[in-house]
Amino acid sequence: MNKNRLYHYTGFALFLLSLASCKPLEIKQRTENRTVPEKYGYADSDTANTGKIKWNSYFNDPNLQTLIGQALANNQELHIILQEIEIAKNEVNAKKGEYLPSVGVKVGASVDKVSRYTNIGAMEKNTEIEPGREMPEPLFDFGVGVQAQWETDIWGKLHNATKAQLQRYLASVEGKNFMVTHLISEIADSYYELLALDNELLVINENVKIQNDALVVVNDLKKNARSNKLAVKRFEAQILKTQGMQYDIKQKITETENKINYLVGRFPQPVQRDQASFDKLVPQTVYTGIPSELLENRPDIKQAEYELAASKLDIKSAKARFYPSLDIAAGVGFQAFDPTYLIKPESFLSSLVGELTAPLINKRAIKAAYYNANARQVQAVYHYEQTILGAYIEVANQLSKIKNLENGLDIKTKEVDALNESIGISNDLFKYARADYMEVLLTQRDALESKFELVEKKVNQLKASVAIYRSLGGGWDHQ
Repeated sequence: MNKNRLYHYTGFALFLLSLASCKPLEIKQRTENRTVPEKYGYADSDTANTGKIKWNSYFNDPNLQTLIGQALANNQELHIILQEIEIAKNEVNAKKGEYLPSVGVKVGASVDKVSRYTNIGAMEKNTEIEPGREMPEPLFDFGVGVQAQWETDIWGKLHNATKAQLQRYLASVEGKNFMVTHLISEIADSYYELLALDNELLVINENVKIQNDALVVVNDLKKNARSNKLAVKRFEAQILKTQGMQYDIKQKITETENKINYLVGRFPQPVQRDQASFDKLVPQTVYTGIPSELLENRPDIKQAEYELAASKLDIKSAKARFYPSLDIAAGVGFQAFDPTYLIKPESFLSSLVGELTAPLINKRAIKAAYYNANARQVQAVYHYEQTILGAYIEVANQLSKIKNLENGLDIKTKEVDALNESIGISNDLFKYARADYMEVLLTQRDALESKFELVEKKVNQLKASVAIYRSLGGGWDHQ
């Protein structure tokens, strides 16, 4: 009696010791800062938000709409990300299966021949299965049954791991949405760039015509001894230089078309567009809403938020490893040395086993996993805050850029008008020997450069309207 009591006390003491050793390390987690300024710099806050407009309403060029639609259907990188989402979804189902009981059917057969000079062999020698019938040798063993195993997950280790995987699945969905916004903006950027190159080619062609007209004038003046061969050659060189620029632009057009084709997911082919529409394109009025709306509109912020939530659940799952785990195993079936005996009630067997396991010593791996989970949670907090900060600054920069480009475009337009007028004036003055041929050449060169700069400012203005739409979280389906 005293010996049994001693065993009970010893077992109870060991159990208490295991519980004491299971106490996890306490680590203070970092809390994320979700606050943002009330408005973007000096810009006024709007109740409307351009980022919530659907892409086919924001981009009203039918050719651009067609390209974006084809890209969303055919872009290979987007399809790769969709498969990654499917993988993440399957991982969630796999995690769910870990905390559910596993049940399986077991059918087996074996044969065993033991030595007579062992305890089992000696017992089998003197054992009769039935009166007058010895134990067969060798001994066959046939069995069929159902087995079940279950980790009860008392502390939520597996449940939290499943929830973390679900958060990562949702993060992958937001990653796809973020990719969609960038794909749409990249196609729009390239499309506007293509229209700008078309416009530059028109400018070159017009300038070649103007320079050819000037060359005719200088040749006439030379015939009348009012000019010289040097002036003629300078005008010819200027024309050749301008003509050479045509091929550079044509190459850029080919490369830009193929960039669009790549994004759309097709082999090289001409990109349908209205080349004359460039001058008529006017960026849409942008409404920024309030900065806090970025937390819901920007897919990259939502992705970082889901990753942060997953990291917090990882800490809970890692913490649960310090506590005891209860595993339950059960089985029922039939087992006999002869298949014909499997139908007899005496062949029935059953088992039920419960195991409570707790880490006692050498918990370095558990501690390391817990420390790592906490470190990754801190990383996720900083990444989340960094994403919010980057999004806010991106919107603020684009708003400033739109305003400055609008003012710069007005000034550059006036400059181009003045230089276009100066070309006619310089040609007239040159005819009557009141201006040097170099003044004519410089005027033509300045006019060409100014027209190119005007096209560049115009396309930058259009690209800025694309960038602000992307920065506000536009492009993906908000429904």
